[in-house]
Amino acid sequence: MNNSEKKRILVIEDERHIAEGLRLNLSFQGYDVVIASDGVSGLKKWKELMPDLIVLDIMLPGIDGLSVLQNIRLEDERIPILILSAKGEPDDRIKGFSYGVDDYLSKPFNLEEFLLRVERLLTRVSWSRGENDIKRYELSLLPKTYAFGGNRVNFETSVADCKSGKINLTEQEVKLLKLFIANRGKPLARSKLLEIGWGYTRGTSTRTVDNFIVRFRKYFEDNPKKPVYFKSLRSIGYVFDHD
Repeated sequence: MNNSEKKRILVIEDERHIAEGLRLNLSFQGYDVVIASDGVSGLKKWKELMPDLIVLDIMLPGIDGLSVLQNIRLEDERIPILILSAKGEPDDRIKGFSYGVDDYLSKPFNLEEFLLRVERLLTRVSWSRGENDIKRYELSLLPKTYAFGGNRVNFETSVADCKSGKINLTEQEVKLLKLFIANRGKPLARSKLLEIGWGYTRGTSTRTVDNFIVRFRKYFEDNPKKPVYFKSLRSIGYVFDHD
């Protein structure tokens, strides 16, 4: 494999000896490997480097691996992600797959099996898209348009048709809307919205989410002071729902 063909793998793992071991063995296979030791730096490097595959631990400092996974899937449904975690119970695996992981290996793991799974994931993704496919970041979990009440959101154009007319949504507004829609009817804590939607660490105090909710109510609610779709949950956060 020459340098122009090298696949880049991002390893998000806080146990240094495991991360370095993975770097060494993946490098022997001809891959370009980058390591992040926590969820925050993992998200940062994912956005900066646009890797071809991510190896992700669940129990990470700052932001846990499942929140990292959900954050990535809001923007990129196609990048292969392999969870490598000590949490290997069926419920843990099911949760990982429900959030969009492609493969799951429990620690301790067999190195040869891990390398084969990495190779298989990279081969499969090269089949599903051309090497020069510019539509790398594409969300297929949700429809291209989503309607609720008298509102319609077009995720391809980032335009919302609502009571006040057409609104050009910002990138972050689109991302947060996708998160609410994907979790329709489920209570979402402010802390979880910050982790998944913005990549903030647990314990961050900010009114960011509340400010976005004020905007959404102004856009989509008939009466922003008596919201029907974006409801507050006392001491918890918010829930999005509609008939």
